[in-house]
Amino acid sequence: MAIEPLRLTTAPAATTQAAPAFAAPALAAERRAVLARRIRLFVAATITYNLIEAVVALTAGAKASSSALIGFGLDSVIEVSSAAAVAWQFAGRDPEARERAALKVIGASFFALAAFVTVDALRSLLGSGEAEHSSVGLILAAVSLAVMPGLSYAQRRAGRELGSASAVADSKQTLLCTYLSAVVLVGLALNSLLGWSWADPIAALVIAVIAVREGREAWAGDDCCSPASALRLAAPAGGAADSAGCVCSPGCSCCTDPAT
Repeated sequence: MAIEPLRLTTAPAATTQAAPAFAAPALAAERRAVLARRIRLFVAATITYNLIEAVVALTAGAKASSSALIGFGLDSVIEVSSAAAVAWQFAGRDPEARERAALKVIGASFFALAAFVTVDALRSLLGSGEAEHSSVGLILAAVSLAVMPGLSYAQRRAGRELGSASAVADSKQTLLCTYLSAVVLVGLALNSLLGWSWADPIAALVIAVIAVREGREAWAGDDCCSPASALRLAAPAGGAADSAGCVCSPGCSCCTDPAT
């Protein structure tokens, strides 16, 4: 009797497709409108406060012959240009279309801030100008130190949820100006109490280095934060995402500690 060979049949392998690493929840149009409106309000508050700060600092600095206060006032003018770029961006119907141009302006303002702070700090170290005592300057720096961190955090939070790299970058500019407020406050106090005129410019040089780094990131226009409601729903390979739906590219820090 002939024995037929055994035939093994296998079912066709099921094709599988890897799921996206992360699918950010799409933001509703109403939520996007709310976030955009918040950013406009934060930017308006930043511009208003910095204009007042610039006038007070420049006036007090000229009266007291304080290079630190004059530098603080000019820094406020630079920050206004950064905030104005974001205001221009969100004044349009499609803010995302103006994102790249706004980032260029913000990047340039970071570089201008770094250049001015560096020159002013070197002048102070070389004895061409010292931070002198000014009661108005001390009060102004203390008020800025109390107000600006909250404004920076609120704008950054809204910018991260909306996925606006320019809003996040501008919030970093505000945070840097908070550090400058602390530098001016400590510098004026140390110079008045102990005669340490070098403390202010040394700390300012450190801030200038940070400003250059942030300026390079903004100028490059890296899509660090991708809009959670845009068509790009998957995070880049190796990227990360936070609970607010911010999609972060590799090496970016927009989804990490707000203080960075």
